[in-house]
Amino acid sequence: MQSNVSIIIPALNEAESIGIVVKSMPWTTIAECIVVDNGSTDGTADIAAAAGARVVHSPRGFGAAMHAGSLAALPTSDILIFMDGDGADVIAELPKLLAPVQRDEVDFAIGSRIRGNREAGSMLASQVFAGHLIGWLVKLFYGFRYTDMGAFRVIRRSALEAMKMKEMTYGWNLEMQIKAVQRKLRILEVPVSYKCRIGGESKVSGNLSASAKAAVRILGVLFRTRH
Repeated sequence: MQSNVSIIIPALNEAESIGIVVKSMPWTTIAECIVVDNGSTDGTADIAAAAGARVVHSPRGFGAAMHAGSLAALPTSDILIFMDGDGADVIAELPKLLAPVQRDEVDFAIGSRIRGNREAGSMLASQVFAGHLIGWLVKLFYGFRYTDMGAFRVIRRSALEAMKMKEMTYGWNLEMQIKAVQRKLRILEVPVSYKCRIGGESKVSGNLSASAKAAVRILGVLFRTRH
């Protein structure tokens, strides 16, 4: 089946989950699934390829992986979907995000784990608090209220390319959300379900050091993107 949709999954040492995630893709309705290996040392890339993904490689950095995936997408794909490779995003709920973009009702749809049904233990209390805090600050500075910065999102390729993304670490998601407001895109936030990761350790909330570094980058993007 022909499709104009590419799914992009950044992955760093997600060997326990990436095969399951790739196999769960809605293959009959998408053009491709790209797994962007972000410097894995556990065989993530080989597992993803064996499961049916097209694997590309990028320098370390969450944003760098997202950017590399968007550049690698087929030229015919004018809608890009981003999601995590840990198995926490519920792919069965993709139509809630994708359909409004396909119907040309919105340009950018983002899944809100905080407003949706979260499996116990899938998000730390600090992550929920950060989602609300950043959402409030974005509303204060930019005039739009988000509740989450999760990876599960759908955007028109032309809109993403026009943003000229600069943040190559964990601030990528927030930069995209802020620039979507600045460019007056039609934005939709949709409650989505969220599960505990299948295996491995979160690169953001897995330890205090990682959480602190991610928080610094995200706050930096919040203020830097104002200019």
